[in-house]
Amino acid sequence: MEIELKYRIPSPEIADEIWKDKLFFHMEEDESREEICLNAKYYDTQDGDLAKNEIAYRVRKEGCRFAAALKWKGHSEGALHMREEINVPVADDKPLPEVFRESELGGKFLELIDGKPLYCMLETKVHRKQFRIDTGSGIFELSLDQGWIITPYGEDVISEVELELFSGETEELEKLGQALREKYSLEKEERSKYARGMEIIERSGKETNACGAPSI
Repeated sequence: MEIELKYRIPSPEIADEIWKDKLFFHMEEDESREEICLNAKYYDTQDGDLAKNEIAYRVRKEGCRFAAALKWKGHSEGALHMREEINVPVADDKPLPEVFRESELGGKFLELIDGKPLYCMLETKVHRKQFRIDTGSGIFELSLDQGWIITPYGEDVISEVELELFSGETEELEKLGQALREKYSLEKEERSKYARGMEIIERSGKETNACGAPSI
């Protein structure tokens, strides 16, 4: 289960202030700060079988590594996002559904696509700065994301901060998020990057024609 808070950042200057802030300094894990490039592709069939069943299939380059992910049963309550997730290391960013065969969701995933070709629906290109927070009762990760959502029908800017729960209680996650939100007057982001990209595609009236899929 992935549990995280997501807020919009109004400007690059605010992002820099959050990164340099000492708000969580006394709880920050030593040497946990890092910067990484995350380039992701989201795949579906030409008929949108996964989107219709609220399943997202992502393959992401994380620095020098690649990881495939299935996400499902997602819902949000304001800034709080909760969803089931499976991650599997892979060799590259090409779709390889068979890597999920051993899981229950993987079996459903393979049934849904039924051997159909998978196409890239949208991409995200993100520069992420992150560090971990250890409160003594929970482990959390703060991530600052700057980048782009890219579809054949338009693009959108990514500028957000995420607080993810690794271990501990959701109540403590929300307390940390409230402190951050109040200090910087941040707005709740109720949509995932994938959902925002799909909105761009749907507004085009071409939601059933995936990126790179043959025209119909």
